[in-house]
Amino acid sequence: MTYPTQPTASHFINGAYVEDTSGTPIEVIYPATGETIATVHAATPALIEQAITSAGRAQAVWAAMTGTERGRVLRRAADMMRERNHELSVLETYDTGKPYQETSVADATSGADALEYFGGMAATLTGEHIQLGEDWVYTRREPLGLCVGIGAWNYPTQIACWKGAPALACGNAMIFKPSETTPLCALKVAEILHEAGLPAGAYNVVQGLGDVGAALVTDPRIDKVSLTGSVPTGRKVYAAAAEGIKHVTMELGGKSPLIIFEDADLENAISGAILGNFYSSGQVCSNGTRVFVHRAIKQAFLDRLAARLDSAVIGDPMRPETSFGPMVSERQMNIVLDYIAKGKAEGARLVCGGCRLDRDGFYIQPTVFADVTDDMVIAREEIFGPVMAVLDFDDETEVLARANATEFGLAAGVFTRDLTRAHRIAAGFEAGTCYINTYNDAPVEAPFGGAKSSGVGRENSKAAIAHYSQLKSVYVRMGDLEAPF
Repeated sequence: MTYPTQPTASHFINGAYVEDTSGTPIEVIYPATGETIATVHAATPALIEQAITSAGRAQAVWAAMTGTERGRVLRRAADMMRERNHELSVLETYDTGKPYQETSVADATSGADALEYFGGMAATLTGEHIQLGEDWVYTRREPLGLCVGIGAWNYPTQIACWKGAPALACGNAMIFKPSETTPLCALKVAEILHEAGLPAGAYNVVQGLGDVGAALVTDPRIDKVSLTGSVPTGRKVYAAAAEGIKHVTMELGGKSPLIIFEDADLENAISGAILGNFYSSGQVCSNGTRVFVHRAIKQAFLDRLAARLDSAVIGDPMRPETSFGPMVSERQMNIVLDYIAKGKAEGARLVCGGCRLDRDGFYIQPTVFADVTDDMVIAREEIFGPVMAVLDFDDETEVLARANATEFGLAAGVFTRDLTRAHRIAAGFEAGTCYINTYNDAPVEAPFGGAKSSGVGRENSKAAIAHYSQLKSVYVRMGDLEAPF
């Protein structure tokens, strides 16, 4: 199968597409059909070296430009992404299986937002003046140097931009390794950035498995590593980066709580639960997959939720009416089916779904378990699929303690009409990204990241600037300097 948006080679290095078929072949599978739609090749050591050396050269050129000049390039790239939203959304759908109805409004558009936001911020990255009597200190905000971004497979376009935009705004170069499951989209991001005026080599994309990522992370010329992935992967990458005392950002997994009180607007709460469990077929790291529903409204919640899930349109992701697509891969589908089996075996009550659909591709029905207890596997481990666990509660203090009883701390949400209680609960959550009467909103203007095992550092907002730059202090003495001898 071919389609007009397909990149022309496996890698984008030094401003051009590059191919080396001696690298390990990686098949790109369209999740809706199971067909192989492309084959990319993992980067060889020679290509990795080319990516690093070209990035080093480009970074010096890029950092020497003014912030206004860098911002102009990023904003031009944002405009180009919006102009090409259709073809980028089609590519995202083929890469991930997510419905075009979703990718056309949530992926390239989010990437463009990041490029525009950090492009606008690039000229504002100044230091400060600190007067000390006659003496004074000034600070300079400087780039880190070479940054490596390692992407996850659920939002390949967005993640390529979320990492690239702040890195580039600060004057760094970026070498991005997409997930081997969804390798295509980042290539188009690199192509657009180069076309927008980015110096050749300032944003390179190399494909590969874990060995390619390890080669990049451990190279002494790399100054910063930013990973989006699972907690086990994060631990390995964090340890490898620590060996070289590299800067890190880790955006990892979660098992986030969503608390729905008895006074919540039921339709809004169900919308939040759907967005926090079934958007992107449940493949979102911040999903609120432990849904604590007050016992007084539990049955009404389950009845209405089941009715609304019946209206999901499951099918060809390219059809505009399709609202629920396949899992990203056969492997991920089987992982989720195994968790569904564990939920049944542990005695959770299956309210709806629970089966693979009898069609081509990797489709699983939206699945809801009720009467889930805190000790069940489906309530403790990240599933990363369309499986909602509904737990009962009666008391605010009790449910907050249960919500926080996890190693994860990426996100959390609460639905209630009592705004005093809402802010009290949000303050009590042990999570980095919290929601009141909504779920999974992720504007680039707001910091995103986790607490506890769910991550280190923040993406998006002005907070990201601190993670892609460093401060230099310069002390200026205006008078004579005394010494003891």
